[in-house]
Amino acid sequence: MSEGTLADDCVLTCNWHNWKFNLASGATLVGGDRLTRYPVRLEAGRIWLDLSPPDPDMRREEILAGVVRGLEDLDQQRLVRETARLSRLHADPADAVRTAITWVAERLEFGTTHAIAGAADWLRLFDRPSSSPEEKLAALGEILGHIADDARGSGHYPYPAAAGRWTEAEFLDAVEREDEVAAIGLLRSALSTGLTPDDLLPVLGEAALAHYAGFGHALIYVVKTIELTHRLGSEVAEALLCLLVRNLISARREDLLPEFRDYAKCLAGWGQAPLPCPPLDAAALRGKAPKSTMTAVNAWGNRYPPEKIFHVLVEAAAWNLLHVNEHVFTRTDGKLADNVGWLDFTHALTFAEASQTAVRRHPGLWPAALLQIACFIGRNAGYVAPDLDTSGYSVVDPERFVDDSIRGLFDHGRDRFIVSVHLTKTLLAGVNLMQMHRALTPTLTAALNRFLRAHIKGRHVLRTARQMRELVEQE
Repeated sequence: MSEGTLADDCVLTCNWHNWKFNLASGATLVGGDRLTRYPVRLEAGRIWLDLSPPDPDMRREEILAGVVRGLEDLDQQRLVRETARLSRLHADPADAVRTAITWVAERLEFGTTHAIAGAADWLRLFDRPSSSPEEKLAALGEILGHIADDARGSGHYPYPAAAGRWTEAEFLDAVEREDEVAAIGLLRSALSTGLTPDDLLPVLGEAALAHYAGFGHALIYVVKTIELTHRLGSEVAEALLCLLVRNLISARREDLLPEFRDYAKCLAGWGQAPLPCPPLDAAALRGKAPKSTMTAVNAWGNRYPPEKIFHVLVEAAAWNLLHVNEHVFTRTDGKLADNVGWLDFTHALTFAEASQTAVRRHPGLWPAALLQIACFIGRNAGYVAPDLDTSGYSVVDPERFVDDSIRGLFDHGRDRFIVSVHLTKTLLAGVNLMQMHRALTPTLTAALNRFLRAHIKGRHVLRTARQMRELVEQE
């Protein structure tokens, strides 16, 4: 700006960005930022400037207004600048995230997205004592940029104002009927009676697991939403829970597809009748379709405690991720039903971690959680290369691998938020699973190592063109 152009009307133009500022008022005429303004007066031929710091509360409100403008404009640099200003003001930089959640709450037509759920993991990295100031700022910038990206071009989707009288049974029924008005009313009733997000986790988990909903995202979103309410407080708890309930209402119910249709039957019959029982071994699930994996897990449920079954399922999920057949992800001549990618494989681990949290609060969720992990394993089994040489992905020093990988997240270089958030949540899920299942550390670290190093194709231009042409020809 010191090298800008000053016009006769006292308008200063930055020749790099073409931003324009009225120097008489300090107003920004063109551009995405505000100038700092200082009170000035002319007295006895002298110009007096008041250079004392602005009122912190007023300045905080100005910065948060700038965060909103950055969200609206999808201006990543401004979002990071405004968050840095909060830190410099010695305010809580996480206030930028609270502001973003409040701003986006009625802009997401289908409720919670990866941007919201991923915020919990990025905040874990922000809170790490070893994270540098730049890394902390990068973590918050990822949250804000992803929220803005998910809200791009969105409309306004207000929540119903009606209130009901809370009962768990009525809430579960409202979600099952996809009745947002009733479900949101019941949620608000629960909060008004003093129930906390932690109190609601069991029933929310039950609603999420009633179906293989949103390819497992429903339960992941439940657990991450509760984590966020812990970290960000009551100020945004209702907004986060409303987003979550909206997602549960609108989630796809893949267990109604032929591939997963045995889910309801297996869940209803859990522990009721003895079945032929294969060995409790991850290798017993290799190459098996979802129906077979669910049948095996159902049989195990009659003989083994859920914790042992869970251990085997995590091993099987990690083995699948380690043995991914990358050719399937990049081919252009595959069927529409075979459009799978790296992120599909990571969901088995992130879902398993969420299950681990949910069943601690509500052990009755074990059967549904185990059967849904089986769905992931069975669905992905057709896209692995069992004989792949994976020795190059082995990790000698797991602790150093985790630390180096976390450092790498802060400068991931991926051009899509959906990829960077999967890198983050999968790594942290793997770390949590390793802490609970030490014997699986070699398989989990090798699988994570392969995934974090993978080239993830951003767009499938030719494949999409061919598949859409074929669909149109069938019309």
